[in-house]
Amino acid sequence: MEGNRELGVGRAQAQAPAPAPAPGSVSRRVLRRLRAPRATRANALHPGAWWVWALGLGTAASHTTNPLLLALLVGVAGYVVAARRTEAPWARSYGAFVKLALAVLTIRLAFAVLLGSPVPGTHLLVTLPELPLPDWAQGIRVGGRVTAEGLVFALYDGLKLATLLICVGAANALANPSRLLKSLPGALYEAGVAVVVALTFAPNLIADVQRLRAARRLRGRSDNGLRGLLQVGLPVLEGALERSVALAAAMDARGYGRAAEVAPGVRRTTAALTLGGLVGVCAGTYGLLTAEGGNYGLPVLLAGLAAALGGLRLGGRRSLRTRYRPDAWGVRAWLVAASGAAVAALLILYASYDSAALHPGVVPLTAPALPLWPAAAILLGLGPAFIAPSPAAPASVPSPAPLPGGTGKESS
Repeated sequence: MEGNRELGVGRAQAQAPAPAPAPGSVSRRVLRRLRAPRATRANALHPGAWWVWALGLGTAASHTTNPLLLALLVGVAGYVVAARRTEAPWARSYGAFVKLALAVLTIRLAFAVLLGSPVPGTHLLVTLPELPLPDWAQGIRVGGRVTAEGLVFALYDGLKLATLLICVGAANALANPSRLLKSLPGALYEAGVAVVVALTFAPNLIADVQRLRAARRLRGRSDNGLRGLLQVGLPVLEGALERSVALAAAMDARGYGRAAEVAPGVRRTTAALTLGGLVGVCAGTYGLLTAEGGNYGLPVLLAGLAAALGGLRLGGRRSLRTRYRPDAWGVRAWLVAASGAAVAALLILYASYDSAALHPGVVPLTAPALPLWPAAAILLGLGPAFIAPSPAAPASVPSPAPLPGGTGKESS
C-alpha cells in the first residue's frame, strides 16, 4: 500500500504542469545566448574579418579630414582593440603603431613650420628666419611666415594619415598572422609568407625589447639613456638574427619554395589569366572613375576579376601544402566584416551628399563641427567589441609550494 501510494504521488508529480518560468528568466536566457562567448580554437574569429573591419575604418578615414570624425575613428579602433586583444605577442604592437602615428603627425607639423604651407593665411603666428636658396630651387621655402591656417591644414592632413596607421595597427593587433597565412589561396602562399614575416617582425622586436628592459630593471640597472639603449639594442639585434636563421631552417624543413609539376599549358594559361585579369581590373577601375568610361567600366572590371580569380585558382595547383583544420568564416565573422564595410560605405555616400561637413575649411579659419550622421555611422564600427568572441582569461600563475617545515610565507 505504501509503495502504491508513493507510485501514485510520483505519477501525479510527473503529470503536473511544469512550473512557469520566473519573470525575466526568458530575457536573461536570450541575452545569455546573444552574449559573445569565450574565444576557443573552434569559435575563434577568422583573421580576414578583422582585416576587412580595419580596412573599412581606414577607408572611412581616407574620405574625411574632419578632426572630430578622425578622433572618433581612433576611439572606435582603440576601444575594440582594448576589448578583444589577447595576450599574444602580435597583440602588443598596437602601442607601437600609436606612437608611430604620433611621430608622423609631429613630423607633418614640423615640415609645415620649417618648409611652409601652400595654404595662404592671415593669422600670423611667428616669422622664422628665411634661408636664401638658389634660383634652381624656386618654389621651395625654408623658414618664413608661419600662419595658423597652414598649421591647421597640416594638422588635419597629418591626423588623417595617423588614423590610417592606427587602423592598420588595430588589425595587426587583433588578427593572428599565422592563421591569416593559412587562409590565403595557394597561388599567393609564398607572397603571403613574406608579408606575414614582415608583419610579425615588429611585434617580436617589441616583445624582445620589453623582456630585456624588464630583466635589466630586475637587476637594478637603468634602461634609459644612450648606454641603456645600446645595451638593450645589441641583444635584440642578436636575437633577431638568431630568429631569422631558425625561421629559414623551419621554412626549409617544411618545404617552402617547392612546387608541384604542372603542364606547360597550365602555366601559360595561369600567366595569361592573371596578367589579363589585372589589366582588366585596372582598365575597368579607370573606366568607372572617368565620365567617358561609364559604359564599359563595370563589364571590364567584372571580366578582369573573373580572369584573375581563375588564374589564382589554376596557380594554386603548384602549391604542395595541405590545410589542417581550416578556419571557418561564420556568422560572427560576417557581422564583424560588415560593420567595417558599413562604416566605409556610409561615409562614402555621405561625402557625395555633403562633402563640406567631412572636409572643414581652414580659410577662413573656423572651428570644425561634428556631423551627426557620419558620427553615428562610425559608431557602427564598435560592433566587433560585442560580436567577436571575448579573449580567454590569462592563465593564473600558480602560487609557490610551501617550504618543508615552513609556513609558506616569504621571509623578510
